[in-house]
Amino acid sequence: MSTEIIIRYMKVREELKIMLGSKCMTITELAKEMTRLSGKNYSQSLISHKLASESLKYTEMKLICKILGYRIYIDIDEIQLGR
Repeated sequence: MSTEIIIRYMKVREELKIMLGSKCMTITELAKEMTRLSGKNYSQSLISHKLASESLKYTEMKLICKILGYRIYIDIDEIQLGR
């Protein structure tokens, strides 16, 4: 099984842990950078809470990906579309 397939079925929380680890960054450092770039107040505890409650906004995930150098790809399941 390829890494891409494994990651596809993980929750955002696990994906973010992998992404942070690959960049040697902590959630605290991420929160500081998110605050700096967005002007909104982010903390380690706020991000952890959003991940645990699965309430992270798409715009926040886009910001995280920008900071960590990742891109978001949306793959539409053609079976669900009846194709």
